[in-house]
Amino acid sequence: MFLAFSISDIIRVPFGYVLDWLYQFINNYGLALILFSLIVKLILLPISAKSKKSMMQMSRMAPLTQAIQNKYPDDPQKANLEISKIYKEEGVSMFGGCLWSLIPLLLIFPLFYVIRQPLEYMLHFTSEQAAQIVEIIKAELPDAFRANSYYDQVYAAPYLGQFAEQIKEAMPELANKTIPSLNFNFLGVNLGQIPSFTFWKWDSFSWNNIGAFLLPVLSAGSQVLSMFISQKLNSSVSTDDQGNVDQDAAKASAKTNKYMMWIMPLFSLWIGFSYPCSLSIYWLSQGIFGMVQDVLLTKHYRKLYDAEDNIKRRIAAEQAAIEAEKERIRAQRRAENPDGIVENTSKKKLQRQQQLQKEQASAAGKKAAAQQSAEENEDCPSGDPERPFCKGRAYRADHYREVKGKNTEE
Repeated sequence: MFLAFSISDIIRVPFGYVLDWLYQFINNYGLALILFSLIVKLILLPISAKSKKSMMQMSRMAPLTQAIQNKYPDDPQKANLEISKIYKEEGVSMFGGCLWSLIPLLLIFPLFYVIRQPLEYMLHFTSEQAAQIVEIIKAELPDAFRANSYYDQVYAAPYLGQFAEQIKEAMPELANKTIPSLNFNFLGVNLGQIPSFTFWKWDSFSWNNIGAFLLPVLSAGSQVLSMFISQKLNSSVSTDDQGNVDQDAAKASAKTNKYMMWIMPLFSLWIGFSYPCSLSIYWLSQGIFGMVQDVLLTKHYRKLYDAEDNIKRRIAAEQAAIEAEKERIRAQRRAENPDGIVENTSKKKLQRQQQLQKEQASAAGKKAAAQQSAEENEDCPSGDPERPFCKGRAYRADHYREVKGKNTEE
């Protein structure tokens, strides 16, 4: 039998076949839902890993984003712009973790239809055949059905085998088809019933009613615990630029995500008391498997981040050693020069001082030579005994001597 195809059946039909195969394999509806939840988790593992990595990256950058917010306390728009720029440089999506986390949530809606319509999706009857089967069983056992006809297929599924002959007689096209019943009993709880939180209206305080009441509560509790563990693990990678855990940034990030931690549990609680217990089993399994998956993924990515933090701590230690050595030298200089008078030792200043010293030494040498020459020729200031008072700027002693030679020869 084939279902009337629709776009939503792209997900519902495979879900129905998988759930039907699991049920036939282990012959237990509750265990089939638990295994189905595990299969969904494994299929979505790459998406979950991407979401986990994105959330850990955002937690890791929490100290930096907090520093930017502290830098622009009066300009949140500027702060958000700077944070977005840094996220873009680091390849971090601000909504990546949340968006990927919504995919498992979206899958619960097609699963709800599979659980609500087991005659169509698990036993593969057409919608017309399922409606006719429901009417046959309802005519035989009217007390087994509730006023809300929305879950008639769930109420009829456990009695299919009991009324198989009547169904085949009324529907000849099913004469050669095996019509099995679906057993919704799991640990003494009927997974086909809708739990009621108004326990004061229960007809009896049986384990069936108590167990049905506890399933949504446990489902919501598993979500709270899963979110709590996830936030703790993510906060452990909030490190500063030196590779040390930044407790302030971790607390600020946890405070920001505090309200988000209650959204999924409240949603799970609402689902649990609005739909058959089957969904609570699925959601409870998702929460437990999610915690295990979260721990394993965190352990995987922590190896990468720990390596980065070790490099940061090594660089920080080297910088600290360099600063300590500089401080030691400064302390030694302060001890040698307590008055704080320190010569300028810049390279340009030293070059200018050396040049000035050369010029001064050259000038001093010339002056000393002139003084010595003057002392040796006190009676001849010009240096020429023949012309002792010749001090003109154009004076040349050899010129006059040559002239004197000529005159002498002549």
